[in-house]
Amino acid sequence: MNQLNETDEIVESAETVFRANPKTSGHLDLLREIGVVDYVNGLTETVNSFTTLCKGGTCIFECSNIDGILEATVEYLYGLYAPSFIAFLWKPVANHSDITTRTYRKGELVSMKLEINSISAFEPIFQDRSKPIPFEELENRVDDGAVIDALLKMKPELVAPIKGPNDLHGIVLVGRGIDDCGYSESEVSFLHRFMFFVSNAIKNNLNYEHSLRDTKTGLYNHGFFMTRVKDEVNRMKRSAGTSSVIMIDVDRFKKFNDTYGHFAGDQVLESLAQVIKENVRTIDIPSRFGGEEFTIFLPGAKSPTALKVAERLRESVSKMRVKWEVELPPVTISIGVFSFNQDDDIQMDDIIVRADEALYASKESGRNRTTVWEKGLSERFAAARNRGVGP
Repeated sequence: MNQLNETDEIVESAETVFRANPKTSGHLDLLREIGVVDYVNGLTETVNSFTTLCKGGTCIFECSNIDGILEATVEYLYGLYAPSFIAFLWKPVANHSDITTRTYRKGELVSMKLEINSISAFEPIFQDRSKPIPFEELENRVDDGAVIDALLKMKPELVAPIKGPNDLHGIVLVGRGIDDCGYSESEVSFLHRFMFFVSNAIKNNLNYEHSLRDTKTGLYNHGFFMTRVKDEVNRMKRSAGTSSVIMIDVDRFKKFNDTYGHFAGDQVLESLAQVIKENVRTIDIPSRFGGEEFTIFLPGAKSPTALKVAERLRESVSKMRVKWEVELPPVTISIGVFSFNQDDDIQMDDIIVRADEALYASKESGRNRTTVWEKGLSERFAAARNRGVGP
């Protein structure tokens, strides 16, 4: 993406062109005096600006995921203005208030926790506008002191919205530019146009992401999980490797609904989903399989790794306390793990069945435990079914 840094003049200056033309080279003083040189230079600057903008916008829209969009945006803006930092805050799930943050310094991703848990404080400010605004204006208009205090620690110069047609998807914070300088009116205008590309690219990607998510938990939905596992099975027909699937079920979930109501049960599911997110890698695919069942696809993970992840998750859930009107009982989960590779010559349905058999074995053995599928488990599973033994 080196073209993002092509900030040299794309169209030559008026004076250079006039001097090179025999018909105008002898009249430069007159052309300057009557304002022609300045006028043409202004047009040239505008052409160069829009050419650079279109190149940047093209690169942004060629990115296929949010990470690519953010990296392209940072590379572009850092090449132009070298801001002290750029931070992105956005809602990964449309109807949830929680946000994801990503911060870059000197063009590189850095680990920095921004103590802002929701973008709701910014929604009234950007409801009727799409342009970046100075931080001072935002500071005067936001009533939430905690949000302002968190932003003051970073000292942003500009705040730009990531907007859809009707709502605010997120914001972009831009630090001061080269030599600790602010941004001129023309630079803010340029940033506004560029952020239109960025905002729409992120919005389109989020809309796609939202279509793959379970609205209640924010995890991936059943369909996307199945698609990714199927892709992995097909990939393994061409190359070696091992991957794993974890299947999870909330123990005695019906009692939460029957005793405390379905809203309490929903809160249990949402809290569990958050714990799952915190215990998997970015490349893993955690999903809500249906009801109180969850699955995690771990590409490239062998059985010992998958077991370690499952046990860490199970222990974390047992320590989880669900916030509700009254104190809810501790939540436990039962887990089944199945790992597969090229040698297994297995179909996608078999993967789900075997992970489910391992989960059933955990239930049958007393719940709140993890079972790794192994040969012979299917027969024991069938025998237990025949005996009428249930979880």
